[in-house]
Amino acid sequence: MKTFYIVDVFAQRKYAGNQLAVFQAGNQYSSDKMQILAKEMNYSETTFILSDETKNGGFDVRIFTPAREVPFAGHPTLGTAFAIRKYIIRKPVAQVILNLKVGQIPVSIENIESGTDWLWMRQKAPQFGERLNAGETAEALHLSRNDVDERFPVEEVSTGIPFLIVPVKSLAAIKKAKVDLDRFYKLVKGKEAKAPLLFCQEPYSQNHDLNVRVFADYYQVPEDPATGSANGCLAGYLVKNRFFQSGEIDIKVEQGYEIGRPSLLCLKAKDKQYEIEVNVGGQVFPVARGELE
Repeated sequence: MKTFYIVDVFAQRKYAGNQLAVFQAGNQYSSDKMQILAKEMNYSETTFILSDETKNGGFDVRIFTPAREVPFAGHPTLGTAFAIRKYIIRKPVAQVILNLKVGQIPVSIENIESGTDWLWMRQKAPQFGERLNAGETAEALHLSRNDVDERFPVEEVSTGIPFLIVPVKSLAAIKKAKVDLDRFYKLVKGKEAKAPLLFCQEPYSQNHDLNVRVFADYYQVPEDPATGSANGCLAGYLVKNRFFQSGEIDIKVEQGYEIGRPSLLCLKAKDKQYEIEVNVGGQVFPVARGELE
């Protein structure tokens, strides 16, 4: 019998955020078996904690989408760190380090008044790629060119997984956006980024700073309710392009509202001259525990 956990990441309430399956004793599975389990679980990602013992100060973890293994993803990193703290370490700790394909990712853990863990991950410094034509991007997303905020670029950014960051002017544009797969894949052919993140400065909640929408058809997820890796890319983009007229941000971002799964991510980023430091935070809720025969 092998244990797995279901956790809900970035949720403002249970079953609203981005659910994740986390398997313990993952070293007992072959890579092919991990891929099969990820496909059967059918979450955007499934993770495997290879051992309860640390290696070089961190826990070895592998991340799979239903289609492939990935070097890094945001909500699986936070959700897995939560599972390690709660089910393996079993006591309050200030930090859990994950050894991922992309490298070591430290996750700091705070406990807010409700008793729910609040987790922050330090992502790899963002790398910036190509800038794409605003008009062509708009067409690929069923938008008009006027919907795109051309004060800022449509730009590839990666903190481990690349995303195409698209600034739009309004919540109305966010709502009507839809990926034209043929046009979009033609647009990004030969590019690193295969998934668009759209954002605007017109959130549903007045307590939040931005609304974000992420389409991830390339990763077999038509729309993601909460994407830590993509929002890490966004944080780097906002600082680099001085979106808030500052080299430092501390903001709240809502995602998933358009599909009825309201999620909340907190972003902190700072331009340190030689690189941009990015931290993504959110809550994690335990949902279920199971045994695999």
